[in-house]
Amino acid sequence: MHFEIEEIKRKRKKLGVTQKKLAELVGVSQPLIARIESGDIDPKLSLVKKIFEVLENLEGKKVNARSVMNPDVMCATPDQSLREVIEVMLKHDISQMPVIELGRVLGTVTESSIVKIILNKGIESTEKMKVKDCMDSPLPSVSSDESMEYVCKMLINNPAVLVVENGEMEGIITKHDIMKSIRGKGYEKHILVRNGK
Repeated sequence: MHFEIEEIKRKRKKLGVTQKKLAELVGVSQPLIARIESGDIDPKLSLVKKIFEVLENLEGKKVNARSVMNPDVMCATPDQSLREVIEVMLKHDISQMPVIELGRVLGTVTESSIVKIILNKGIESTEKMKVKDCMDSPLPSVSSDESMEYVCKMLINNPAVLVVENGEMEGIITKHDIMKSIRGKGYEKHILVRNGK
């Protein structure tokens, strides 16, 4: 039981919920939540269950980086030919690819970096060019439980954001993924109904 009590505080903090907010959602007073968390009182099992139900509900509603990321990340290597990478980007309709070597993210090939190369060196130069000759700096990375708000802020000035956990790349988030997540939340239906269609 004691382990469960500690778990309440850990889950609450991870979700960024105050004791006051949790108390409101559970239907008890804030001092009672404070006493439960500090171990001052031994609450009834039914109350502990209710607290966990509320926390699990909140977790389900929390939209974080993991819930919107695309786990199928197409990657390039530094010595790969630029032409080959362009083919992959066109085939899969993607606008950027992380450049990886031995599990480390070294940079990014983007539509913009390819257009810059063509502008500066001419289209023929892409024939013999390698990815390492034209890659931009690596995309910014976030942890899998980073908030949607923070990810959106990062996407304003970046084409995509990588989701990295314990040094391993788990996924990628683009503006397109953010829009898809909104569609998946049923907002689309709400808008159609509101517009009388």
